[in-house]
Amino acid sequence: MQTVKGKVAAPKAKVAIIVARFNQFINESLVNGAVDALTRIGQVEDKNITVIWVPGAYEIPLTAKVAAQSKKYDAIVALGTVIRGSTAHFDFVAGESSSGLLNTSLEYSIPVGFGILTTESIEQAIERAGTKAGNKGAEAALTALEMLNVIQTIKE
Repeated sequence: MQTVKGKVAAPKAKVAIIVARFNQFINESLVNGAVDALTRIGQVEDKNITVIWVPGAYEIPLTAKVAAQSKKYDAIVALGTVIRGSTAHFDFVAGESSSGLLNTSLEYSIPVGFGILTTESIEQAIERAGTKAGNKGAEAALTALEMLNVIQTIKE
């Protein structure tokens, strides 16, 4: 029996972190968590990490697609925060961001770590950006690296 298990160490990986400016005070914590996880646990060199800021979560999928098309990156980490309001706007932004990122990942066979928070409140978002619930930016970064290694192992 053969078993494929991913590792998170990927010292030579080139990673794009695409992050929304909207809710920036939360998203900066996600970026800090992602960069820390990439460098400390994933052993990715600082020079191989590119942080790309976009207006909001809705703009992340297009940017991810362009990054994937460029072939400059081995993995992408998508970070943002969408907080439910009193309108259907939340559902459209959260759903389309998720769908767009999945499509990019599948079309270009590139790992995309999904670190877009979808929360009911600012308090929940803060919890997921580095307090009680851990840092979802770090989790998304490590997921992207692990998937990169899984895919590379399968291709070998």
